[in-house]
Order: sequence, then structure tokens, then C-alpha cells
Amino acid sequence: MWWQGIVFYTCIALVMANRTWRIINTDQGPVKGYRANEGFFVFYGIPYATAPTGPNKFKPPLPPPTWDEPFEAVKKFLVCPQVDHYTNLKINAVLNVKEDCLVTNVFMPDTIESNLPVVVDIHGGAFQFGYGHKKTPLNLLKPGKIVYVNFNYRLGAPGFLCLGTRDIPGNAGMKDQIALLRWVQRNIASFGGNPNDVTIIGCSSGGASADIIMFSKLAKGLFHKVCAECGFSTAPFGVQIDPIATAKMIAKKLNFTDVDDLDALENFYKNSPTDKLFSVSFLDETNSATVLAPCVERNIGQEMFLDDYPSNILRSGDYPKVPLLIGVSNREGIYRLDMFETWKTMMNSNFSDFLPVDLSFETDDEREIVIEKIKRFYFDNKPVSEKNILKYVDYVTDVMFAYGAAKAVKLHVEAGHKQVYLFEYAHTDETDPYIIHTTTKGAYHCEHREPLIDQRDEHQLPDTYKQIQVILRELWLNFFTTGKPVPEGSIYPAWPPVGQNRTPYMVIDTQMMLKSNFIQDRAPFWDEIYKKYYNSPRAP
Repeated sequence: MWWQGIVFYTCIALVMANRTWRIINTDQGPVKGYRANEGFFVFYGIPYATAPTGPNKFKPPLPPPTWDEPFEAVKKFLVCPQVDHYTNLKINAVLNVKEDCLVTNVFMPDTIESNLPVVVDIHGGAFQFGYGHKKTPLNLLKPGKIVYVNFNYRLGAPGFLCLGTRDIPGNAGMKDQIALLRWVQRNIASFGGNPNDVTIIGCSSGGASADIIMFSKLAKGLFHKVCAECGFSTAPFGVQIDPIATAKMIAKKLNFTDVDDLDALENFYKNSPTDKLFSVSFLDETNSATVLAPCVERNIGQEMFLDDYPSNILRSGDYPKVPLLIGVSNREGIYRLDMFETWKTMMNSNFSDFLPVDLSFETDDEREIVIEKIKRFYFDNKPVSEKNILKYVDYVTDVMFAYGAAKAVKLHVEAGHKQVYLFEYAHTDETDPYIIHTTTKGAYHCEHREPLIDQRDEHQLPDTYKQIQVILRELWLNFFTTGKPVPEGSIYPAWPPVGQNRTPYMVIDTQMMLKSNFIQDRAPFWDEIYKKYYNSPRAP
């Protein structure tokens, strides 16, 4: 009888509403999570793999532990070793730093629904700092449409040193990410998720990670949509250009001198304590590099995360052309305003230090010609100063972030990818500061992430901010659930995939607007330079 079905589901709903915990069976054993006040269950700190330690700390991840009794999934703040930066590890007693740090956090809505789309969020932090559970995705979970996963992966040298040897093959941090995606495939159905509908998403180096996973043969079948925000494999910081040179440079900073002997260099790293490897950091490189990043690997008979550089794979077209949401903020370069007073002097005395790391020149004359073109194009051949600080912001925006997106989009379209949705986030409101020395505002690096998952009291926020919260959450949830940010029947303006000439792209503000020619004349300007002088990443 129809009424029996109603009674059955009503009983289930009542039981779930009163339950404060859930036990979920995984392939490692049962895990016990707890109901959050917001109406979903959270499972913190589930080991998805085991990080090797000691001399083996650069190797791929090992299988996770198993257990028989329910695992209490309540540890929120286990983090991987990292540079002491935004996380402020030295004074933040809440964070628990451990080498064996490969844990995931799963957020499942309090619903009788199953087979929900899965979102795997890769944290950013220049491949050097950060951790999975920095913020609870409360407002994305409220509608009960997705299962959300975040996690830790190895950072810095343990995650991204790349010597091409058996003990330091490279890309350990990316292989951690693959291990997490494999864990999701094996286990997410038990949490109500659909293993055949997984979106990988990230911002900054997390965006570059999500982007580069598309090109890894190890990731085949592990994802079905990608959202790369403000970070791309085609940007200067996305992939190491010369991993051996990087390893030598870091070793010298750590007072090791025998860097030309590869065996000695490998032994130095294998026997260096992890905390020593994080005693130097690389967060303010003038050449737009993160220094340690994913690398093209040398074939040594092991699983290879990346066997060619991303631009080459894009040109080949040999990658899964899944729905892709990709974009930047309109003034990403605000990210480097704290360096302006120092960098303006350095740029005026030796601009070559500020050329992107993925450019190379056969002669000094070629380099000087390009520098003069850049100075003329961005600064009208005038010194970098307070008077043209917005051009400084544009330059940093383009070389670090925006041209990486523009380049990727062009190559995707040429490869026949017809499901790429390009955006520029442009919202500012009364809470945003003016760019110093100007009366201009702009959206900074990864700024859209705040309204997307903001947990602040919405009653105390500006009305325009609350509007952009609603818009972003709807667009992103649309993409997670349908593969389109604006599906048919939506109240928002139509948003078709990008095509030739990087057109169209969506400007996201309280009034959304479809535009042509992403970053305008700045994209073809860099197209011409990269066509002649691109320094492609190489294996060690």
C-alpha cells in the first residue's frame, strides 16, 4: 500500500533525525562519525593511506591501516609537516603535526538519499603549507545534494622533491592524491556518494593539482568533472622546470655542498630529518615559481604520476575531456601587494628577475628585447611606481595566474574539448579594501572561495555579499550535479562552453555578464612570447 511506503520513510527520517552518530563500513573497518549541529554527519581523520617515513619519506604512499572495532573519526586537525606560514604552526597548539598525516574528512548530508555526487577538495598552499580541514563546507552541504571530501597530502620536499631515483622518484604528494581518489572509489558509496560522479576541485596550488590530475594515467576513471580555480598546470608554478637544479639549490641552502654527485645528494635528502627540510621556504620567488611542485617523472619501472608536461599532453588530446570549470579573480596580483615596496625597486634595477621561470632565452639580447616589450606593454616604459601600481597588479595577475588559464583554455579548445566553462570572478563590496595608492578595488587570489563556503553570520554581511554567496553556491552546485554551471532552466544568464579566441567567458558578480576575449589583448601578447621562448618542464 502507498501509505506503508510513507510510514516506512517517515520512520527512517525520524530515526536519522534523532541519531547523533553513524557507523559506516569501509574496506579498512568500521568508522564512527558524529552528527553536526548543521544537520550532516562528519567523519574526521580517516587514514586513507600510510605515509612512509625516515629514509623512505619520499616514496609513494603505502596502504592504510585496518581495524576491527569502530574507528572514532573525531580528530580534526592532524596536518602534514610544512613551512610555518599562514597555519602558524609554532604557536597554534590545536594543529597536530605528524609525518604519517594522510587522512581524509568526509561530510555526508543527513538524508535518506544515496548515490549523491561527490566533491573532492584539494587544499592549496603553494605545495608547501595547508591542510584539508581548514573550513567546514557548511553552506555547500546544507542543500543535501553532495558528499564532500577533503584531505591532507605530503608537502614541500617530502611531497615534491624529484630526483628520478628509486628512493626519490618524485610526485609523492600527487601520488597521495591518487591514493585518496582510489580510496574514494572503494568507499564513498558507503557514505551515500556515487563513485561514478566525482568532481575534483581546488584553488591555487589545489587548482593546479586538480588540473594536472586530468593528465595523469594513474587517475584514469577516478574523476568525472574538474574545477580548477586560480591555479593551473600551465602556469609557471604548476610544474617544476628542472627538478635536479631545484634539488641542488635547496640542498645548498641546507648547507650541503656535494650537489653534483647524485648518489650523495640522494643520501643527503634521505637522511635529513623532516623538520630540517622545512627550515627553508620558497614563498616569495620573483620568477612566479613555487620551487617545489609536481614534476615530469623519469621512467624507472615504477608507477609514474606524470610522464610528459601538461602543455604537450594537451596538444596531443590524449586525456579525458570531462566537464571543466576554470577561472581566476580579476586582480589576482593583489596577492603580491605586500611585496610592492621591495619589488618595485628590484624590478626597476633588474626586471629579468621577474620574468616567469618557464621562459628561457639563448642570448642576453633576446631576453632584453622581451623585457623591453613587457615594460612597454604594461608600464609604458616608465619606472614601476605608485603611479602605475595597477599595472604591477596586472603583471603579477597575468604571469602567475591569468595567462596560465588563458593558455590552458586555448589548448583545450584546439584539442576538441567542448565542455570547458571559463570564468573571471570580479565581485567587490564595502568590506574590501582599496588597492594601495588607488581608489580601485579588485577580487584577489581565490577570493570567491570565501562566499562559497563562508560560515560567518549572514545577518552581519553586506547585502551584495549575501547576493554573491547565493550566486556562487548555485553555480558550483549546478556544476557538481550536472556538469554545467548554468544548466537549462536556470534563472542565471546562459553560459556556453568556451570556444575560439577564449570566447565566451562569464564575469561573475552580482550581475553576471558573458564577455568575449578573456584577459583581452594580454593573452595574445603572452601567446607570442611563449611561442618563441617557452622553457618546457623536463624529467630529471
